[in-house]
Amino acid sequence: MKVVVDLKLCEGNLRCQEAAPEVFEVGDDDRSRVLIENPTGAQIEKVRLAARLCPRQAITIEDK
Repeated sequence: MKVVVDLKLCEGNLRCQEAAPEVFEVGDDDRSRVLIENPTGAQIEKVRLAARLCPRQAITIEDK
């Protein structure tokens, strides 16, 4: 699995960071950054939750 954030869609709503703070961080520019592109274990479910919670659907989960 690989996590990607579309920066053109991201509005910095912090939902991803709240759901998976070890994977996402929202910067001063109000854009989410992926800290761990290939999450494992319990992080995977948190990333899926973050993708569902994103109001702009800016988070994509790609199967490797």
